[in-house]
Amino acid sequence: MLLYMSNSARETSSTPLHSVSVAGAVVREDGRLLAIRRADNGTWELPGGVLELTEAPEEGVVREVWEETGVRVEVDELTGVYKNTTRGIVALVFRCKPSGGAERTSDESTAVEWLTPQQVSERMTEVYAVRLLDAVDGAGPHVRSHDGRQLNTAR
Repeated sequence: MLLYMSNSARETSSTPLHSVSVAGAVVREDGRLLAIRRADNGTWELPGGVLELTEAPEEGVVREVWEETGVRVEVDELTGVYKNTTRGIVALVFRCKPSGGAERTSDESTAVEWLTPQQVSERMTEVYAVRLLDAVDGAGPHVRSHDGRQLNTAR
C-alpha cells in the first residue's frame, strides 16, 4: 500500500484521520465462535482492539484476544476489512483457531462465551455479527462499511 503524506497545511487539515483495529474471529472445531460482552457498554462483540503502532496486525490479534478472553490463538487468515465511516475506524478481522489458555473475563469484558452462529445473530448488532459470520462463510476477504449502526450493503 502506498501512503502519500504532505507538509502542506491545506492538505493536512483535510486529510482524514483513521484508527486501525484488529479483531479475532476465533472458531472452535465444533463451529462455535468466541465472543465477549464488553465492560464499557454491555454489547456482544468479537475480541479485539486498537493496533499498537509497532505491532503487525497478526500480533495485535493474538494480543487482543489473549488480553480480553484468556484464550491463546493461532491466526489463520484475513477474512474482512470493515470501516466505521462515522468514527473513522478501520477494523481488520482475522479468522483464528484456539491453541490454549482458558476463558476468563478481563477489565474489558464481563462475559466470554462460545456462541453458535444463531446466537451470534441474536446477541450482536448486525455490524458486529457480520464480521464473525463473514469469517466462517469461506467467501472472503470481505470489504464492508457502516455508520456504526447500519451496514452499507453496497460494494
